[in-house]
Order: sequence, then structure tokens, then C-alpha cells
Amino acid sequence: MEFKDYYSTLGVERTASEDEIRKAYRRLARKYHPDVSKEADAEVRMRDVNEAYEVLHDKEKRAAYDGLAERVARGGGAGPQGGFQPPPGWDEGFEFHHAGSPGDEAGFSDFFSSLFGAAQRRGAARRQYRARGDDQHAAIEIPLGMALQGGVREITLRALQPDAQGHPAWTTRTLEVTIPAGVHPGQYIRLAGQGQPGHGGGESGDLFLEVRIQPHPLYRAEGRDIYMTLPVTPAEAALGAQVRVPTPAGGVVDVAVPAQARNGLKLRLKERGFPGSPPGHLYLLVDVVLPPADTEAARKAYADFARALPFNPRSHLGV
Repeated sequence: MEFKDYYSTLGVERTASEDEIRKAYRRLARKYHPDVSKEADAEVRMRDVNEAYEVLHDKEKRAAYDGLAERVARGGGAGPQGGFQPPPGWDEGFEFHHAGSPGDEAGFSDFFSSLFGAAQRRGAARRQYRARGDDQHAAIEIPLGMALQGGVREITLRALQPDAQGHPAWTTRTLEVTIPAGVHPGQYIRLAGQGQPGHGGGESGDLFLEVRIQPHPLYRAEGRDIYMTLPVTPAEAALGAQVRVPTPAGGVVDVAVPAQARNGLKLRLKERGFPGSPPGHLYLLVDVVLPPADTEAARKAYADFARALPFNPRSHLGV
């Protein structure tokens, strides 16, 4: 089965208006109608013209067809043995109606039936019962401070909807989202009734927003825990020290760095991560930072240190 170009069948551009499509159909109908046409293939051509018009004069069908055509142009819709096969979910968000009499499309091609036959049957089935709309999912990225303390965040969502000419077009809507204090990465915020509309008068689905934390210059979130690199001097690492550390929620705490601390040592500040049950912790990763040897006095100090405290960190290599 091959993909059909309905615009080419009617001899119109893809940007054609509804009026242009209607005029093209009437012109071709006069030319190929079997009752008046002298063309040898008039019956087949008339069927193709009727099929193209059935799709392009209907806003929903045209928008879905245009979206599918774009996917095919990008290489989508290839069947397992060649030819065309509708990709899964190509008609998601559309509910097709047939404007003619039952059976009018019986003579249409397999291409039409593979797209709109099953879709129309699904649409008819949906109209016969009341059903809740589907839930939707999106992501929301918030600052670390808002995740810890709560706040209000405005987000803009985009969706593909048919425009007045039946072409698919992006629409936007803006929502104000209340961020509860203590949300952590991977958690979902539920907005009731902000998902897909229901069927047959059913209630709308919900919108679930996955929480993501914006990059922070000091802190990194992992689940309910927060990590921070803690720079210390060689003397503080060797001898131990009390150092002052800022916390994600604000304020400063004194932290004891133990003697003989090495790079990567993990210090835990209990329950200073994301609140919850159980609460998260703040982990400080020790990073021993060497003073720069960029002055004569600094270089002399390093030389004096090496003489006063001989040390070979490569002795275990045996060379």
C-alpha cells in the first residue's frame, strides 16, 4: 500500500483554503462523473476525487492527514515489508466523523480504510458511552529554594490543534502551579481536570507534572538528598577544623572536619535535605584544595614544607 497525496489528486496546493478545495472538487466531479464523462477511467478517477475530498474538506481529517504527511516526509510510516503503514498513535487527539450517508466510502481505497475506517469506528464507539479523558504528563523545572520552601510557578504548555483552515497548528495555554514545600526530583504534582477532555460528557483527565530541579552553583539534588562539595585547605584536612557551611534552606552551620580527612570523604548533615517521610540529608563531599604556588613566598613555603615533612605518596608503587 502506498501513501496517497490527496492534494495532488484534487490539483491544489497544501495551503489551499476550504473554498479552493470545494471548487476543485466540483470542477473534477463535472469532468469525471460517470454519467457525463467520456474518459475511459472516469469511474476510478471519480472515486479518487471523492476520497480526497472526503478527507480534505473535513477539518479533523485534514489536520490528522497533514500531520501524518509530515511524519511520512521525515521517513515515518514505513511498513515491515516496504510500502506504507500508519504509525501507531498517528490519529491521537482526533475524533473523526463521516458527513455522508453510511456506506458512501465503501468504494474508497485500502489507504483510506486503514486510516479513517478504524478511526471512525473508534470514534463512534467513544460517542456511545461516557468516559473520563486521558491523563497527560509534562515536566516542570523549579529552583531548589522553591522545591524546599514551596511557591507558585507559571508554566506554558503547547499542543497541536487544527486551525480554522484545518491545518495542524501549535496552541499554547498558561497555568499557575502551586509548588508544595518539600517536593523532590522525580515526584509528580497532580493538577486535577487539566488533562484531555472527557468523552460523552465525561470529566477531563488530570495533568501530572514531573518535578525537575534547576542546576544550582552549590548544590546537587538526588532523590530526597542534597550534595555539596566542601573545599578545605590541606591544613584543615590534615589537622581537622571547624568550618562554616551554607545550607540549602538558608542560614549557616558549623561543621567539624575530622583530622586526616581525604578527598571524597562524605560528611552527613542529618535531615537537612528535602523534607518528607523519611527526610533527606545534606551530604558534604570533602575537596582538599592546594594553595597556588604563584609567588616566590608561596614556592618557598612549599619547599620548606617538603623538607620539614618528607612524604612519598608513590611509595606503594615500588619504583
